[in-house]
Amino acid sequence: MRALFHLAYHVHDLDAARAFYGGVLGCQEGRSTATWVDFDFFGHQISLHLGEPFHTTNTGHVGAHLVPMPHLGVVLLMDDWRALAQRLQDHQQTFVLEPQIRFAGQPGEQATMFLRDPSGNPIEIKGFASWEAVYAA
Repeated sequence: MRALFHLAYHVHDLDAARAFYGGVLGCQEGRSTATWVDFDFFGHQISLHLGEPFHTTNTGHVGAHLVPMPHLGVVLLMDDWRALAQRLQDHQQTFVLEPQIRFAGQPGEQATMFLRDPSGNPIEIKGFASWEAVYAA
């Protein structure tokens, strides 16, 4: 069975969300109304609805860092991750966790970066050398 995930969450401002998800991240906009907008989030569907974003805390222990929980994210292959990291830096994106490699030389070695959308929703973007490495133990 092949499937896509769908995630719906709140944002304060649809125009700011469009500028970020479409303009900064490069996601294709889909359907919308006056109160929500869909995006193709790296092959998956997100629906951003006007409302109060979910509460987050920096309680996720990952390596030596505490990261925002809960958060959404995407896993990319390393070349795509590097290109997106450069795009975000070119847009002068503020990061919660700067682009970096963690677990270097270990199974599960990965690139990561954390950022927040204009409504404060946390996003992690991971990069792996191969799809097989995603679940390496």
